Amino acid sequence: MIDEAVLDFSAHSLTLLNAILAIVMLSIAIDLKPRDFKVVARAPKPLIVGLGAQFIVLPVLTFLLVLVARPQASVALGLILVAACPGGNISNFITHRAGGNAALSVSMTAFATIGAIVMTPANIAFWGSLYEPSAAILRETSIDPVNIVVTISLMLILPLILGVALNARCPDIAARIRGPLQWISMGIFLAFIGLALSANWGLFLAYAGSIAGLVVVHNALALSGGNLTAAAFGLSPFDRRAITIETGIQNSGLGLVLIFGFFGGLGGMAIVAAFWGVWHAISGLALASVLSRKKASA
Repeated sequence: MIDEAVLDFSAHSLTLLNAILAIVMLSIAIDLKPRDFKVVARAPKPLIVGLGAQFIVLPVLTFLLVLVARPQASVALGLILVAACPGGNISNFITHRAGGNAALSVSMTAFATIGAIVMTPANIAFWGSLYEPSAAILRETSIDPVNIVVTISLMLILPLILGVALNARCPDIAARIRGPLQWISMGIFLAFIGLALSANWGLFLAYAGSIAGLVVVHNALALSGGNLTAAAFGLSPFDRRAITIETGIQNSGLGLVLIFGFFGGLGGMAIVAAFWGVWHAISGLALASVLSRKKASA
């Protein structure tokens, strides 16, 4: 049974994944300057709507999907955990390709990363406890909120602060390393995920088929939820594209860190997060290709 399956993932591999995600976050943060936060402060509505789509609308839609599909406990908790994570690291790149508001996308990534310290564990605990099969897993799991805060801080918040500081104090250096660092870090991350999957290929093949459809539907709900939320609040197409993509591209890498760090690499959860990591890149790039054919008005 998938609820009893555990993926092979060593403590050294988890440490390496933490370091890789920190580098990916740094590559995003050096796009930010302190003045970017001031711009958001002057016109916060798109940011607030986007964060609401990520941390409120998506978890609600995820819970509704779980109630309808009634998946096994670990799969349900995997969907809930992914929905509780902040926006993914490639969302800024995809938003730019889609002709959306890339500055808003980067700001959302930054603020969602900070908010994840509180919102990610809170959403996992709240929504996971409402579905009895996944609630049973939570009752058997010892999750230290302090450890989650430390993990997210070291992996996401510290690189964010360092990246903004580097861009503010040494803009020439930041400009030179920005492009190469983004491509290299993303390549290393994808290679790491590929190696992790290959080490567990038999288990992945055994259960991926039953999970793939749920992940595709879940991702479609995330993209649709982001778009409809932005439209409901009267945001421009330019901002709507950013919020759509930011809601549909989740930080599945953080999800994997939490799954292996706090849930012992539980099979259903890990396969959901791993498949999300592949599928959201495919769907996001496909959507960007379609959207880029028509310029969005600001």
